[in-house]
Amino acid sequence: MIEGIDLSQVNWARAQFALTAMYHWIFVPLTLGLSFLCAFFETFYVKTGKEEWKKLTRFWMALFAVNFAIGVATGLILEFEFGTNWSNYSWMVGDIFGAPLAIEGILAFFLEATFFAVMFFGWDRVSRGFHLFSTWMVAIGSNLSALWILVANGWMQHPVGMAFNPDTARFEMKNFFDVILSPVAISKFCHSTSSGFLLASLFVISISSWFLLKNRHQEMAKRSIIVASVFGLVSSGFVGLTGDEAAYTCARVQPMKLAAFEGLYNGEDSAGLVAMGLLNSTKEAGDGQQPFIVEMKIPGMLSLLANRQPGSFVPGIEDILYGNEEHGIMGIDKKISKGRIAIEQLALYKKAKDNGNKLGAQTAMDGFRENEQYLGFGYLKEAKEAVPPVPLTFYSFHLMVALGSLFPLIFLLFLVLTARNLIESQRWLLGIGLVSFLLGEIAGQAGWVVAEVGRQPWTIQNMLPVTVARTNLTVGAVQTTFLMFLVLFTVLLIAEVRIMLSQISKGPEEV
Repeated sequence: MIEGIDLSQVNWARAQFALTAMYHWIFVPLTLGLSFLCAFFETFYVKTGKEEWKKLTRFWMALFAVNFAIGVATGLILEFEFGTNWSNYSWMVGDIFGAPLAIEGILAFFLEATFFAVMFFGWDRVSRGFHLFSTWMVAIGSNLSALWILVANGWMQHPVGMAFNPDTARFEMKNFFDVILSPVAISKFCHSTSSGFLLASLFVISISSWFLLKNRHQEMAKRSIIVASVFGLVSSGFVGLTGDEAAYTCARVQPMKLAAFEGLYNGEDSAGLVAMGLLNSTKEAGDGQQPFIVEMKIPGMLSLLANRQPGSFVPGIEDILYGNEEHGIMGIDKKISKGRIAIEQLALYKKAKDNGNKLGAQTAMDGFRENEQYLGFGYLKEAKEAVPPVPLTFYSFHLMVALGSLFPLIFLLFLVLTARNLIESQRWLLGIGLVSFLLGEIAGQAGWVVAEVGRQPWTIQNMLPVTVARTNLTVGAVQTTFLMFLVLFTVLLIAEVRIMLSQISKGPEEV
């Protein structure tokens, strides 16, 4: 174990990274989806030759450009924080984690940058066809950037394709394709990008609703709503399917996270899915209290979704924490014991190797390999550290699902009423449309809270706790940079909103 860790420093480092990531995710999904919507709008312009589509495209491109610039700025800061606040993590997994990020910079980012200038400044300098091609390349490049970043994050959630090198105390990549084709990485990429498409569709509907409420640019608004509603409906379907796949994968590789976002403390056969519930705020694992004050469940549904088998067993927090022999689940206490043996044997191996004791080194290495898969658990002080914050994970998950279930209805209503030329009279719906983008942002943030808070205390699932991954900085240093970034990001967000509102108030004729 590591003694003397300043948990306040670790928590401030966590808070700073969460702050940066959450601000960054305000902009990223809008970039992912709005880039494709711009490509759709311009495709209609090239196909029809109508200037109305060109004005519409240039209007949405102007808003895309503002968002893209701010997203790049926050993303760069986020990557630097791996080196400043999490240097042990960067050292131990740099060979693996760094590869997708390097590919993102070399391939995807340069693909975006190459065609970005043509997309914004080449309207009267290149042919229509090449300009359309550039717009599509920006959209594809933006989403390829997300691919490599989400591959890196997926590897943290489910480390595969690697091996621990005891001589360097580093994790090293063994199979690149195992990393990029990990089921967690694939489901995370598909779910995150499709949710970005959904969010961008809500963004277009929000602004178009404002135009209709103000009786301005009505034809442009209706055209935008039609395209965004169709795109949003299709994206909503993908969000649902990929979300289901993500939960199924989570049940395989992160059962504690699944139990946390369902508030499931005791495992059950034919476990029900919580549709709505109020948690008992004083509940802790092993205290015998009921986890819910009130709950509504869909009988048997969790077993079906988690295992694809009706009536199957879904482990709860206490099964994972204390073990369940009947279902072959080893308790965390036993994993901690094995992890400490792995740490001890690793230290003996290094000592024997330094002393030239080959037999002792081999014996210690054999002991290490027997317990290697539990290495990360050896750094936990007690079993309950392996339980993530249940209330935050539970409520975030159910808020995300509730809002995600609402969005398809919004898209459908806007599509039908706009197609029938009735949308202007439905001011109640336009009011909902006006705030729908904010609801989409809340759903997206809640999803990332589930993904990241739900896997605590791990930086790398079961391999590296956050207490080991940190940089040895003072609390004051992290607090100072936290406040600096809070001010900086807030200023950037206010600047983006003001620029966008100014552009929106001008309308498409002024672009």
